[in-house]
Amino acid sequence: MGVAGTAITDSALQGLDGLPAPVSGQRHEFGSSVGRLTYYSAGPITSASERATPLLLIHSINAAGSAYEIKPIYEYYRKSRTVYALELPGFGHSERGKRVYTIRMMTDAILAAVREIRKVHGPGPFDALALSLSCEFLARAVTEMPLAFRSLALVSPSGFSSRSTEVKWRDGTRGKPWLHDLFEFPLWSEAFFRLLTSRAGIAYFLKKTWGSDNFDRGLADYDYLTTHQPGAQHAPYYFVSGFLFSEEIMRIYHSLTLPVWMSHGVRGDFVNYVRKTQVEGRANWKIDVFQTGAMPHFELPEDFAKTYDAFLAGLPKSSNN
Repeated sequence: MGVAGTAITDSALQGLDGLPAPVSGQRHEFGSSVGRLTYYSAGPITSASERATPLLLIHSINAAGSAYEIKPIYEYYRKSRTVYALELPGFGHSERGKRVYTIRMMTDAILAAVREIRKVHGPGPFDALALSLSCEFLARAVTEMPLAFRSLALVSPSGFSSRSTEVKWRDGTRGKPWLHDLFEFPLWSEAFFRLLTSRAGIAYFLKKTWGSDNFDRGLADYDYLTTHQPGAQHAPYYFVSGFLFSEEIMRIYHSLTLPVWMSHGVRGDFVNYVRKTQVEGRANWKIDVFQTGAMPHFELPEDFAKTYDAFLAGLPKSSNN
């Protein structure tokens, strides 16, 4: 699987016209009820790949979310099957306007992408994988369109922390309107975001994600570039203000009946998975732990692919196969 992030130099950044594609393949744009959305697709042109279950990949939610976060997985699986990488509202090449970003919007974006892709790929089900907070949106989408999915992979998913039981919820989210208003105050909204997403700021947060200084430099450079696009602060401010976390996510995880693969690391800020005991041992859940930070597919790409492949190999064949 070994796809290392290619570093983008300062001179290259200065010469770029707009935001480059985060992954290889074709870029697609389409209109939806949640605005203009972008996804990427790639795969070998063979009869076998056409029959294989397609794989939908979804990046995490943070200040610098983009499809680059799932690049190693995308580039590995494009050799054997059709892969799709969606960029959620407010991130990457999807619409980044100043508007209200909600759990419903993110879930609807996934559902809209599935419907759009099925127009081309056909009506068969997807295998789908998401990172971190986006696992919550994908799990919710699966419960609302269950026949569209064969399996679900949750990489470093949110919602399993012991701290979730201590949160003060408001209308089903952690949302703090006063905090969001403070972030978006016109006098400093953009300037504060630029401070958070300086090269030093990005390195700081990636170190916390990796649990070490060995973070992917290509991802760091792309994070810098994508956070310096117009409107880049709007969706992240809803994230840091708590509006994209769901109070009922454990109920949704519990309700999943399709095969679920969960994986996470042991280093960094994202290691609290105390509540995973609630799903461990269930017949449809498989949980693997990597000796990494929250991005095991960057740190141990071969091990990650081998473990995910083993999970996929045990799935029932879909109508695509």
